Amino acid sequence: MADPVAEKSTFLRMYMSSHPDTLVAYAKWFGKVAEPITSAEMTAIDSNAITLRCLLKSGSKQDVRVAIHPPLSGYDDVKPRLLEMKAVAQEGLGMIKAPTINTFAYPPTLTPAIILTGLFAYLAYAPRDSTSPFLVPAHLVASYVGRFPEYSLKFVVGLHAFESLYTVRLCQKHKTGFVVGMQYVLSTLFAGVFVIGNLRRRIQAARIDSVMKVQ
Repeated sequence: MADPVAEKSTFLRMYMSSHPDTLVAYAKWFGKVAEPITSAEMTAIDSNAITLRCLLKSGSKQDVRVAIHPPLSGYDDVKPRLLEMKAVAQEGLGMIKAPTINTFAYPPTLTPAIILTGLFAYLAYAPRDSTSPFLVPAHLVASYVGRFPEYSLKFVVGLHAFESLYTVRLCQKHKTGFVVGMQYVLSTLFAGVFVIGNLRRRIQAARIDSVMKVQ
């Protein structure tokens, strides 16, 4: 199947020719070109990568392949992703500041994640010697699956704890403040990548908004 982005690469290359500073930022940050760049042009683009031809200050030319990760989902994904990549490159090069996230947006997946975690905790740690009617379902499940809920809960909590370290990094970079940061970190402990995805989408929107304001 034909690549929907590559099919319109001629138009995209023509459009990006009027944004040479953006292409230079791509080459410096994503392409890791250390030598001073006089100018850059886009020679190809598809769903997976951008190819740039850089004219270096020394007079030589260098072709640079910039991977697009994750790959573009289609042509409609091109503009927001290129704008986000521009902001990321400019942030990394110290040209602009990272956007600030100073409020907590409740992820829709958080409630079912909390309920599911609570259910597994109930099944995993129900006292086996208790005769409480409330614990009968847990004892019944344990008679069939043994300690599977306990092992599963420990694995998920461990995974989410590791993911929460990435959330801490995002919160520090985007200056959420202690309270909002703790809300995101604690939410990650329950819902993992779903919370991270929600936060990253907010960061992407803030980046695009900041780029659009200065254009």
